[in-house]
Amino acid sequence: METAHPVESQLRTWLWIAFLVALILGKGWFAFAVVSDMGPPTWAYRPVQDLPASSPYGIYAPLPHSQHIRGAEGE
Repeated sequence: METAHPVESQLRTWLWIAFLVALILGKGWFAFAVVSDMGPPTWAYRPVQDLPASSPYGIYAPLPHSQHIRGAEGE
């Protein structure tokens, strides 16, 4: 069994390092060019308030007090 010469072994090592660096840079370019954020969306979100009791799309009836828990006067 023959062993590789030191120069050939170094060349093979540097080629693998260059290949791995190119692979990492290629994945980074792909993520930047293809998957990245291209600015604000072209559609407009309709305004929906955070609290279900004050939202027109809420499924719960509004509570009589400002606190959104059930109990004596919302306490």
